[in-house]
Amino acid sequence: MTNHMVTIKVSAQLLARIEQAYQHYLIENNGDYVLFRAKVGKTTITAYQNTKGKDAKVTFAGGDFTKEASRWDPGITLFDIEDKEDEPLGWFDIEDQIGSDEVGTGDFLGPITVCAALVRKQDVAYLKKIGVTDSKKMTDEHIRFIASQLLKKFAYSQVSLNNEKYNELVNKGINLNEIKARLHNRVLLNLLKRHPDVKHVYVDKFVSESRYFNYAARDVEIVSDITFKTKGESRFPSVALASVIARYSFLKKMELLGKKYKTTLPFGASHKVDEFAMSFIEKHGREELLKIAKGNFKNFTRIALKDDIK
Repeated sequence: MTNHMVTIKVSAQLLARIEQAYQHYLIENNGDYVLFRAKVGKTTITAYQNTKGKDAKVTFAGGDFTKEASRWDPGITLFDIEDKEDEPLGWFDIEDQIGSDEVGTGDFLGPITVCAALVRKQDVAYLKKIGVTDSKKMTDEHIRFIASQLLKKFAYSQVSLNNEKYNELVNKGINLNEIKARLHNRVLLNLLKRHPDVKHVYVDKFVSESRYFNYAARDVEIVSDITFKTKGESRFPSVALASVIARYSFLKKMELLGKKYKTTLPFGASHKVDEFAMSFIEKHGREELLKIAKGNFKNFTRIALKDDIK
């Protein structure tokens, strides 16, 4: 249950030494900001440009990562990269992997969709070719256009939680992070049972590792060997693919709800969404809104203040 990655900042001189040491282990370079990538045993070594300073950055990921990282200059401090990087660096790992991500948690209307996806090393170039990246950086039109290809080509597990069930769980005192953790655990478990050979599992981090496992442990079976990273969809192709499939599922379910109520449901949780909700209540009633809306969002408070709805 430990993170399998550390990074070091290196000078140009040390970077040259590292590249020289791994010159016989170089592998395909697949990122716009990647200087070089090497594979030694179970460890992937990736050097990145640092657009915010003079020093470059070298990431050591996978098995024996601490052993490889500790070879370089004992004065360098090793640190986990999570929460310290906000620039696009390309993929950190392109080995066979499973990753998961969720969509819909910030939307007042519509379900929460969670997906786990399997990406084999030989398919990374294909994902890059058709423009798969963090779904938040892709247009919905592009996601709809490529979704049919992705669903046919890649193995995945996807689950959605409608808002009737969401509201029921929240009313029982179950918070959003527990809901998400258990949904992530479910899709990861489903996919790993079908592909037990995959050893690298990544989750887009949304809560501390210890709290995630406390939540997931409430299920009978759990996936325990996971690497958690913030902005995982920008770091691992499997998480990026999962985010795209989850987004596509969310879009389809929003369309179905729109057809049911003969309207177009807005995304997000803005005041524009409040106005839609007020109009929806006038047509269908508050109880019907609760079937498609998250009852613990501040939108309900704002609506109540506007129209004295209790």
